[in-house]
Amino acid sequence: MTCYKVELKKSAEKSLLKLPKPVIAKVIDLLQGLVHEPRPSGCKKLTGSTNTYRIRTGDYRVVYSIFDDVLVIDVIKIGHRKEIYKY
Repeated sequence: MTCYKVELKKSAEKSLLKLPKPVIAKVIDLLQGLVHEPRPSGCKKLTGSTNTYRIRTGDYRVVYSIFDDVLVIDVIKIGHRKEIYKY
C-alpha cells in the first residue's frame, strides 16, 4: 500500500490554526486520512485544474493538489465554505 506525504502551505497552516478547536481536530483527522486515500469518497475535482480537489468537513473545506508521480499531497487552502473560493 502506498502512502502519500501531506504538505501544508504556510497560508493553509495559518488558516488551520485560526479555526475553532473542534474544527481543527476534524480537519487534522481528514488530512491524516488523505495519507492512505488521497481521493476519498466525497472529494470533488475542481474544474479548471488537472490535479486539484476539495473535500469538506461540515461548513469547512480543504483544497489540495495531488501529485501521484512523487506521492505528495499539497494542501493549498483551508477555510469556511463562504470564503474558500474567493481569490
